[in-house]
Parts: sequence; C-alpha cells; structure tokens
Amino acid sequence: MKLLTRLFVFFLSILFWNCATDPDTSSGTETTSQPPNIVVIYMDDLGYGDVSAYGATELSTPNMDKIINGGVQFTQGYASSATCTPSRYALLTGVYPWRNKDAKILPGTAPLVIDTAQLTIPRMLKNEGYQTAIVGKWHLGLGAGNVNWNEHVSPGPNEVGFGYSYILAATQDRVPTVYIENGDVVGLDPDDPIQVSYQENFEGEPTGKDNPELLSMKWHHGHNNSIVNGIPRIGFMKGGEAAKWSDIDMADHFLSKAQEYVKEHKDGPFFLYYALQQPHVPRTPHSRFVGSSGMGPRGDAIVEADWCIGEFLKTLEEEGLMENTLIVFSSDNGPVLNDGYYDDAVEKLGDHTPAGPLRGGKYSLFEAGTRVPFATYWQGKIEPKESDALVCQLDLLSSLAALVGSDQQARDSENLLDVFMGEREEGRNQLVLEATSRTAFRQGDWVMIPPYQGPAVNQMVDIELGNDDEYQLYNLAEDLSQQNNLAEANPEKLKEMVQAFQQVRGDAAEGVEDLELK
Repeated sequence: MKLLTRLFVFFLSILFWNCATDPDTSSGTETTSQPPNIVVIYMDDLGYGDVSAYGATELSTPNMDKIINGGVQFTQGYASSATCTPSRYALLTGVYPWRNKDAKILPGTAPLVIDTAQLTIPRMLKNEGYQTAIVGKWHLGLGAGNVNWNEHVSPGPNEVGFGYSYILAATQDRVPTVYIENGDVVGLDPDDPIQVSYQENFEGEPTGKDNPELLSMKWHHGHNNSIVNGIPRIGFMKGGEAAKWSDIDMADHFLSKAQEYVKEHKDGPFFLYYALQQPHVPRTPHSRFVGSSGMGPRGDAIVEADWCIGEFLKTLEEEGLMENTLIVFSSDNGPVLNDGYYDDAVEKLGDHTPAGPLRGGKYSLFEAGTRVPFATYWQGKIEPKESDALVCQLDLLSSLAALVGSDQQARDSENLLDVFMGEREEGRNQLVLEATSRTAFRQGDWVMIPPYQGPAVNQMVDIELGNDDEYQLYNLAEDLSQQNNLAEANPEKLKEMVQAFQQVRGDAAEGVEDLELK
C-alpha cells in the first residue's frame, strides 16, 4: 500500500512538472511557466498619423511598427482625454478623469490626484505577486501640497502601487527640472536647496521673458519663466543646480533606467510603465538624431523615441523575455505642432500629417484629440491583425486583472482581454471622451459633441477645439474626418445619443473650464 502511494505521488509530481513547463524549441531547454510580464510604452503627444504603421509616409518608425504590425493594431483605440494628466489618470485607475475635478493639466507643484487607497493597475498587479515600476513622465501630482523638494516627497507613485519609480515630476517644460527616484530628488546637494513657485519669481533669478539673450530656445506663448539649460520653462525655480537634468540626454537616461529594471527583474513577473517624454515640448533630441527627420526637433524627437523603443525591445529579446511579455503601446493624446516654443515644427512639417485623416488635435473634442496609435503585442501569443474594435486605455485595468486572475475591476474599465488578445472583434459600445473638462460621446459608429461656449479654434496652437453653439453629430464610419454635421438632418439619432450620454455623464456643461495654455 505504501509503495502504491509513493508511485501515485511520483506520477502526480511528473504530471505537475509537465503542466508547469513549456518547451523552448529554439534552445532545446524547458522554461518554467509563470505569469506574463506586462509593459506599457506610453508616448506623449504622438498623433494618429505620426507612425508609419498608421499611414505616415514622411516619417519612418520601424520599432513602433514592429509592435503595431506584429500584434493587434487598433484603428479605434482611444486615450480617455485630449490632454496628458487626465489620460494618465484614466489609464492607471480605470476611472473617467471627469469624475475627479483635480484630474486636469497640473502645475509641477500640484498634489497627488490619485487617492492612495484607490485601485490602480500597479496596485492590482502587486497584489498578484508582480514587481511594479514607472520610468519616465509622471504628471499626476506629488505630495499633499506645498512640497519640500529637499526632503522625501510623498505621497507619489510608490504610494499608489509602484514598487519602484524614476520620474520627472510633471512635464519637461515645467519646473522642477530634476529626476525623482522613489520620492527623493536625484543628485541633490543639501547646500544648494531647491525652491519652486508657480506664483512669483525668486529675487535675482533670470526669466525667459526678461532675459532673451540667455535662451537657446525661443518661447512662443507661456513658457517664459525660469531658464534651465537655455530653455525657458513654466514656473519658477531656484537652486538644485547639481540635480538639474540634461534635456538632450533625457531619452537615453530613461531608456537606461527601463533597461536596468528589466535586467534586474527578469525572473519576474514584472509590470513596467515606460512613459516616454517625446514628442512633448521642449523637443530636445540628442545630437545623434538632430536632422534625422528633416522636420526639425519634433520629427527628430519621434525618430529618437522610435530608436529608444527598439533598444528596449532588444533588451527584452536579449534577456529571453519576449515570449512571456505583453506589450501595450499607445499615446496620452493627439498631436500638436507649436505648443509653446519656436522649433520649426510648423515650418518644416512638409507633407506630414500628424493627425492622419482625423480632425483636430491635442486639446480637441474632435477625433484627433483622443484617437491615438494603440496596439497590443505578445510574441507567439497574439497573432498580427488589424482590429476595428472600439477600445480605450480605461479598459486596461480590468483587462489586465482578468489576464492575471484577479477579480478586481474599476468603475469605468471594461474587461476586453479577449479583444486585446485579438480573439474577439467586438469592443466597448460607448465611450465618453474628454478635452480640457469638456466631454463628448461615442456610441457605435456615431459621435456627439454637445454645445460649448468658447473659440472654435485656439489660435496659439492652431487647433480646432470642437466648440460650437449647436450640437454636432457625426457618423464616423462614413465621415472619419468629421466634415458633415448630421445633427439637424438626423434629430432622432441626436436625441438618442444625448439621452444615452446624459445617463452616463449627467450635465455635460457642469464644471467646464476655459482652456488655459501656459
């Protein structure tokens, strides 16, 4: 009887081992199965038409294309919002940003807008045994207000689920112009403390407005406060000289940190939110890429970002991680050319169309504000295809939860795992889109934009905002460029859309604020 029991245990252990290993035909070895690593590669202001996989002919983006063409390329993939902070909030929390009055474009001194008890992608994955990290742009606030940058800064990414964080606090054009690692400013000299203000300058400190002779980059609107590395910024800063970043090295710097994290956590599973700063202003490509696009700094920054993505993918390949890593690629909002600096983005555009066939851009309720490049890639698991399914970055939280066996879901996040894996064509049925506190409604092939006061075009950035005194209704299946307003011709459909929108959003005019460019 004891012998039979031992034999049973032996055969059971063999069965378990066979189920828990996968053959590696390329090496002839076997590797233990484990939950997949998850990487989100997030661009900043990259438009639907900025990527060659989405039709760009004047720019070549082979490494972005490798992800997009090698996985599921979504033609109707959306950020939640047409600006950065709201989109990042929605991506990480699975909650519409208009539900949080503080989830809007933030100064560098804003407090953390994610509640430290709130469900987030990194928190959910951490609960499932994942190591979690962010490398790159944050722009979701830090601390509780009145941050002392010379001490440990908290709460921040580490308090909402990230085990490791290496970030810039807000954007490259805002102070403080320093890197922050796990809540501490990197390289800070305690004898040269940092002071930051968004209200008034510090005595004796030069500014872009008053000292143009000190500038290596000329400001167009806003962006005329403290000067760092010859670039005028938004906000005032004094001190912290040893800790200030080098703008032209930023892409290399973040790439190196992302690569280091992968190598140190290759035994996984890990989640890495790799948030690149390109092609947001100020566009400061390394000299290796200057002139590479023929379009000035904006085009060069996109080429640089593509190279960074290629080098990052090489690291995954070299560490043998590609077949067990799900990669999500997208952008926080649509494109903008002149966003505060004179950098030839307009003058050297040529035949390139950053928004592709879409109308509008960053800040806009039209499609180019929120419809962005969006792809999922998993070598050997996801078959290459193009999908017309309606998906949003909001849906990543619940979908990734389903992937790792978690039962957690966020309020506005739909479980579309099978869609992201390319196994189903039907995405979400409806979606509320947001642009600087204004909202519109997408349902099926239709999109409805309520009436909003304000200019039709923001002259500073030369982008149509979607404001109109009347309702706007477009059938995107027939009119992708939104040239034919059907609100008057199709009153029944308009009524149906307005009613469905109000059930989700309530009063769309409530809490609307004017767009304020810095």
